[in-house]
Amino acid sequence: MTISETRPAPAGETAAELRDVHIGFRSGKHVTPVVRGISLTLRRGRVLALVGESGSGKSLTSLALIGLLPPGAEITGGTVTLGGEDTTGFSSRRWRDARGDQVAMVFQDPMAALNPGFPVGWQIAEPFRRRLGLDRRAARERAIALMREVGIADAPARFGDHPHQFSGGMRQRAVIAMALALEPAVLLADEPTTALDVTVQAQILQLLAQRQREADLATLLVSHDLGVVARLAQDVAVMYAGRIVERGPLDDVYTRPAHPYTLGLLQAMPEAAEDTRLKPIPGLPPDPRRPPGGCAFHPRCPFATDVCRTDDPPLVETGARAVACHHSDQVTKETA
Repeated sequence: MTISETRPAPAGETAAELRDVHIGFRSGKHVTPVVRGISLTLRRGRVLALVGESGSGKSLTSLALIGLLPPGAEITGGTVTLGGEDTTGFSSRRWRDARGDQVAMVFQDPMAALNPGFPVGWQIAEPFRRRLGLDRRAARERAIALMREVGIADAPARFGDHPHQFSGGMRQRAVIAMALALEPAVLLADEPTTALDVTVQAQILQLLAQRQREADLATLLVSHDLGVVARLAQDVAVMYAGRIVERGPLDDVYTRPAHPYTLGLLQAMPEAAEDTRLKPIPGLPPDPRRPPGGCAFHPRCPFATDVCRTDDPPLVETGARAVACHHSDQVTKETA
């Protein structure tokens, strides 16, 4: 893992925000909280990575930004804004207008994101016809040009091919083309290189980085792969049990982690190990239906003391950094 490829970017205008957002799953009158008070700001020209183990609430957070929460899930508190507009009262029609134009998403499984019954080129051309009112020929030309831009070779011939005729990497390029078709201000990328081999993964990451810079996108990258994050992001937020436990510029967080969970994630990476033995984080993430008292990480934390078992630490901001830990100073000394 290296952070040398990360390109610094100035903070641009705010394109999307989550403010104290809570998300839960409803069963009758009971709601199980899964995301607990998330606050994030996405700015034009910058990539913010949201990292953490599976089940931490990362994907739900990104789906809230595009109005696609799964059945049973709902926002129970806080606000989500796009371009300064509160999405709380968005109707289904208003969300349809916003998707693609204001916010778009690259899903982790391109085969599931593409309709197997229609040609890939037709699916890329569809927003040009439905949203921009182009005729069939003009939409086809725009789609072919976009296919070329994302690196799909022999685009005119591949326009009529179905998803099963594309490789995994080509399908992901097609999904990226669909997401960028209407030039959205906000791009959400949920594990965009999952299941791709190393060579194809590098190509997709290079493509995303290039398009992000060219279009001045505000990007939220959701990933559990810290190497992928290091190549794309300028900022990182670490999520555990539905909360942000650490946030800051990527270089600072990677080189001087202040939360034990962040430290554990970095030490569990093969590239970070000083020898051939990895240092896994013991235990499992908590069940959201039965969360532990105090800090949710304390049952797995080597720094935990009595106060951690009784008091849930708030997220304290210090300059560009923020951390929710009673012993952040001690953690920082360990990594100095």
